[in-house]
Amino acid sequence: VLLGVDDMDIFKGISLKFLAMEQLLKLHPEWRGKVVLVQIANPARSMGKDVEEVKDETHSTAKRINETFGRTGYEPIVLIDRPVPFYERIAFYTIAECAVVTAVRDGMNLTPYEYIVCRQGSSRLDETLGAGLNAPKKSMLVVSEFIGCSPSLSGAIRVNPWNIDAVAEAMNIAISIPEAEAQLRHEKHYRYVSTHDVAYWAHSFTQDLSRTCSEHLRKRSYGIGFGFGFRVVALDPNFRKLSIDHIVSAYKRTKSRAILLDYDGTMMPQTSINKTPGPEVLAILNSLCRDPKNVVFIVSGRGRETLSKWFSPCEMLGIAAEHGYFIRWTREAEWETCVQGADFGWREIALPVMKLYTETTDGSTIEEKESALVWHHRDADPDFGSCQAKELLDHLESVLANEPVVVKSGNHIVEVKPQGISKGLVAEQLLSTM
Repeated sequence: VLLGVDDMDIFKGISLKFLAMEQLLKLHPEWRGKVVLVQIANPARSMGKDVEEVKDETHSTAKRINETFGRTGYEPIVLIDRPVPFYERIAFYTIAECAVVTAVRDGMNLTPYEYIVCRQGSSRLDETLGAGLNAPKKSMLVVSEFIGCSPSLSGAIRVNPWNIDAVAEAMNIAISIPEAEAQLRHEKHYRYVSTHDVAYWAHSFTQDLSRTCSEHLRKRSYGIGFGFGFRVVALDPNFRKLSIDHIVSAYKRTKSRAILLDYDGTMMPQTSINKTPGPEVLAILNSLCRDPKNVVFIVSGRGRETLSKWFSPCEMLGIAAEHGYFIRWTREAEWETCVQGADFGWREIALPVMKLYTETTDGSTIEEKESALVWHHRDADPDFGSCQAKELLDHLESVLANEPVVVKSGNHIVEVKPQGISKGLVAEQLLSTM
């Protein structure tokens, strides 16, 4: 017995579940006459034309499948379209070998949790069913990847409900899986559900809240900005605003100065469309470079060709490109590399993975540097882009685990670069020569 418990709602995917059941019976005729999908359709929480259309589609789909695969005494789909009492719902949970949730969009959805607890049963229920006190418990779950509880059910078979073939195959796996594995999955799920209850959630929430606020009690809060740009910043009580007068005084007294400047976000706003430095920026840099006491460097993640072109008017300006992989002390000097004999075989592994995520993430791009690969998602949908970036980071860390590289995420980017390269090392190298 496969069981579904859903509201009669457009987002619950009941019709998709029925189509998957139909596909299961087509691809695996051995289950005809043996497997039944019981669908409890709770009354819709709202009324309207959409609800009526969903209801009509659900009934017509179930009728068509039953006429195709049913026979006397057997209907593959049992649709219960009425309010079901709590005790009756528990009875269905108890007898079902697998619960199927195919919502295309949902919140937490507690149906899988209720099913797991009911399958665990109790001594009284075991006695009623004629099962032994120590009889092994087992359960299987096929759940949509779009429901809130999906990440916490590690033993469930996760599916995309729109992929009918995949859902049908998941159903087949669920009802044909060995009993020992079904027991292990049930034990894992019941252990999680029984320990992560409301009391656990409340305790963990208050712990996180107190941990977050503990530092704030020792800090001072300041409001910065106006309108939509307003934000509250918490600072240490000993924090003092950097004084321009103190900087100027110290600048005049010192005999040698190292000035390291980032480019994007420092010399040029992140939101700027035209990233080329203007005449005023170049004039200020040349003014700093003309002072013999100054050593001025641009330290950027951008490529050396771009930086060379942009800062060609600055004769004495040092440039550290690609986070310091390439270093040039003046305009006429040769480029140096901080890592000798670097192996770039990892690019053949990382690039196809990035291309795969670029194809599935609208607005994302790949930047191929000489020493690194960068996946940008600034122009992608903010939520989807962030989710894809996290998945890409995990994917790259897995496939590049044995390669001499560092995989890291940044401001709308995921970057892969050789080990031993950082802006901090550029600063150390520069200071060691002064």
